[in-house]
Amino acid sequence: MSPLAPKSPLAGNNTSEPIVEITEAALAELLRLRDSEEDAVSLGLRLEIVSGPGEDFKYDLSLDEFRKAAFSDEVRTHEGLKVIVPAKDVELLTGAVLDFTSSAGLVIRNPNRPPSPVVDGLATDDELSAEIEAVIATEVNPALAAHGGFVTFVGHDNEGTAYLTMGGGCHGCSMSRMTMLEGVQTTVVEKVAAIERVRDLTDHASGENPYYN
Repeated sequence: MSPLAPKSPLAGNNTSEPIVEITEAALAELLRLRDSEEDAVSLGLRLEIVSGPGEDFKYDLSLDEFRKAAFSDEVRTHEGLKVIVPAKDVELLTGAVLDFTSSAGLVIRNPNRPPSPVVDGLATDDELSAEIEAVIATEVNPALAAHGGFVTFVGHDNEGTAYLTMGGGCHGCSMSRMTMLEGVQTTVVEKVAAIERVRDLTDHASGENPYYN
């Protein structure tokens, strides 16, 4: 795998730092797709996150005219392929890997977590929030990781309820709410004295990746 490296500046922010990595298989497929289009020389790959806060990452990959990239976009060049990343997505895509397999097609492996949704009235930056987040990081998510899942702390209401979302393998499955209530709630309530219950804010109906044993 090779990091995307910058060449001639085509948008406002071009730096030497890589954003994503592209495997050789993915690069070959992207170049094939680009070269099959008219005016291929003017086309680059636009990679954008299209999901909202609290949702599993969803991506839009499209061929776009790189000379029309917005000034705030980041543009990188990798062996002749221009890659355009909107400024809003740079942090959340840094360290991601774009790969290709014949069975799955183009696949993005992203080590980052989606940002938490903002819910009015919930506390997120006090001592109790830090305690809850520590339990999630050290107790809850390591257990869920074996199933490809994780939970994200959204906030608490100062009345004993912590609000979370579930992502990854736990999102969108009939088992995920049971897992949240019976597993995650038990752990959080046992470890955090001020919390009596958890509430799941995940939109499980939109999930595409089932929780599995």
